[in-house]
Amino acid sequence: MLSKALLRLGASAARHPWRVIAAWLVAATLAVLAAVAFGGRTADSMTAPGLDSQRAAQLIERAGTGQEGMTAQVVVSPLDENATFFDSGSARTALTRLQTEVRRLPHVLGTSDPAGALDAGGDTTVRRGLVSADGRIAVVRVQYPDQSRLSAEDLDALVDLGDRLRAELPLRIEMGGNLFYAFSDPDGGVSELIGLLAAAAILFLAFGSLVAAALPIGMAVFGLTVGVATMTVLAGVTDVPAFAPVLGSMVGLGVGIDYALFVLARHREYLACGLDPRAAAGRAVATAGRPVVFAGGTVVVSILGLAVADVPFMTVGGVAVSIVVLIMVLASVTLLPAFLGAAGPRLARAGRIGRALQTRKPGRLARRQAPAAGAAHAAGWRRWIGHVGRHPVPYAVGAAALLLTATLPVLGLRVGLPDDGSLPQSRTERRAYDLVAEGFGPGTNGPLVIAADPTGDPGVLDRLVGAVAADPGIASVAPTHIDRATGIATLVVFPTTSPQDRATADTIARLRTDVLPTAIGHGPARAHVGGAAASLSDVGRRTSQRLPGFVAAVLAMSFLLLMLVFRSILVPLKAVLLNLLSIGASYGIMVAVFQWGWGDTLIGLEATVPIVSFIPMFLFAILFGLSMDYEVFLLSRVREEYLRTGDNATAIVEGVSRTARIITSAALIMVAVFLSFAVADDPSTKMFGLGLATAILIDATVVRMVLVPATMTLLGRANWWLPKWLDRLLPRGPVGTDDTRAESTGAAPLPGRG
Repeated sequence: MLSKALLRLGASAARHPWRVIAAWLVAATLAVLAAVAFGGRTADSMTAPGLDSQRAAQLIERAGTGQEGMTAQVVVSPLDENATFFDSGSARTALTRLQTEVRRLPHVLGTSDPAGALDAGGDTTVRRGLVSADGRIAVVRVQYPDQSRLSAEDLDALVDLGDRLRAELPLRIEMGGNLFYAFSDPDGGVSELIGLLAAAAILFLAFGSLVAAALPIGMAVFGLTVGVATMTVLAGVTDVPAFAPVLGSMVGLGVGIDYALFVLARHREYLACGLDPRAAAGRAVATAGRPVVFAGGTVVVSILGLAVADVPFMTVGGVAVSIVVLIMVLASVTLLPAFLGAAGPRLARAGRIGRALQTRKPGRLARRQAPAAGAAHAAGWRRWIGHVGRHPVPYAVGAAALLLTATLPVLGLRVGLPDDGSLPQSRTERRAYDLVAEGFGPGTNGPLVIAADPTGDPGVLDRLVGAVAADPGIASVAPTHIDRATGIATLVVFPTTSPQDRATADTIARLRTDVLPTAIGHGPARAHVGGAAASLSDVGRRTSQRLPGFVAAVLAMSFLLLMLVFRSILVPLKAVLLNLLSIGASYGIMVAVFQWGWGDTLIGLEATVPIVSFIPMFLFAILFGLSMDYEVFLLSRVREEYLRTGDNATAIVEGVSRTARIITSAALIMVAVFLSFAVADDPSTKMFGLGLATAILIDATVVRMVLVPATMTLLGRANWWLPKWLDRLLPRGPVGTDDTRAESTGAAPLPGRG
């Protein structure tokens, strides 16, 4: 059913290529115009319902103190390294002018007053957090309203003011704060270009044709344009996290080019069989397009499963990325066959390397000679797979031991969110972070906000302040602010450690479980710990708690889908275990690089950082879908050969060797695209890029080319065992070889047959 629908869709697009291309041009134009007219900016809201930090935010919002809004900080010091604000009149005058000009910016509710603190002389109570003890560093804290009332123009206005004042005042001026985090442009532009160029080079080597290499790139660019524009429109309706466009571009380019590669390779096989280009395009979409739809749908379903974490920004981010993947699937079965129809017979002319992908000759003779033809074109892979099949135990044990060893660092995985101290020195946020840490201590970069409702216990605030100040993890407590209308009090608390330090999370936990309950007692008063550091710690804990259940659900779905496709119990069980190994190894490599610093200079990492709390769950969802792509592609061919010959060893050698080149090319494209993002400035983008690249590389090499043939050889005919009662209950798989002989990796049907 699906094959017939895809056949009609692909053939129609190939017969009327310019209509389809024009329709996509119109769609891309409308999407871009809608993004300009109705789109919004990405906005990070690292909160979730039911968390203690969320309750603190709700109390702060009720009090109307303004602390629930966005903040920025302008960090200044005299240009004269030997001067301080105390003895440099010009520096103090410049500081006063800077404060005045910052207050005049649009939407600024107010600023702190380090110049006034200096006038107070040595009163450390007044100067605390505003001027460093040595008088060399001052901080102007800028308060903005809620993020919904702001835009990137507010950040631009602050940055432009800083650029102007640097030229006019004798001050070193650096800036940071969550205004930058919310509205800075995410990494991606240069990385996308690098990824596209690398993919183009690999495609040219694979097909030996500029035209063949250009088509997948053109399709991916079209799809990415529509996808990112649609994501921008979505951002005008709800808060789309800042990582979504970067991750959407990364995954969209990877899967788009990969899917196009599968369809294009199959199209050229049909051309070699003597089919008309339009008929070949229709057949290619009918066969290779089926696994594309299956794999893309699996990626979407698994990513949407992130909703189980009950963290809104992860759910919305998953929806945004899923939109890009769906558009790439749609482009693969409509726009690509239109390109193929427009290109005509030129795609049949391949270079030396491109001819290696063609494993069939036209006519009935080709079907009888398939194994010999395959052997001629894939002799190297056949020798390797045969060698593994003759020594399955040492290869299975050795490869599994290698992946388990790479997985071991996961035992030390620590989730959190890298702070500005992990950014490169070229960023003003990093320089501001370092100045604040130097002048006031590392904890000043991540203050906690304790919101307390002292209802029924007027003495609770004094006990609360005393207990918090006495905690060994707290460096200082700012003066308490009490809202007269509601009675709600807010305490700004500075830890002794940096926001991403494990000790800060321990301090937050201790305040909640010990310090605050002891100070409040059993009365009606209540207090909650909020602030950015607390919110991120809470989100990290929730995602860690939900990750095992999410992984179990994804693996169960993987098992059921593969059982439907391949009519087997052991094949899907093996696939689930091998997927766990490859993804676990990827996690381990991430821990070794980002937490331990192994090879950090290769990707430009400035300092060791914890693993971003939501990345392990996101990576698992994405990698599950991508690994299913290769799983179906390879095992479909093995299954075909087994049904044809009835010999397990022959089926493994023929199936793996005939898919090895395409899988290798597809994996190289994915790895190139993902690694291009691993050199971005933002550590979160680096983690996504490196995590995806290493997992795909491991999956396409160690797993597909060593563990799969070794374990399938050991299992023998048991690979395809399925109880008869279960076989009768299961519906026929939508992709499996039981409902069609011509899979994306299988034999090309003869002209007029299929």
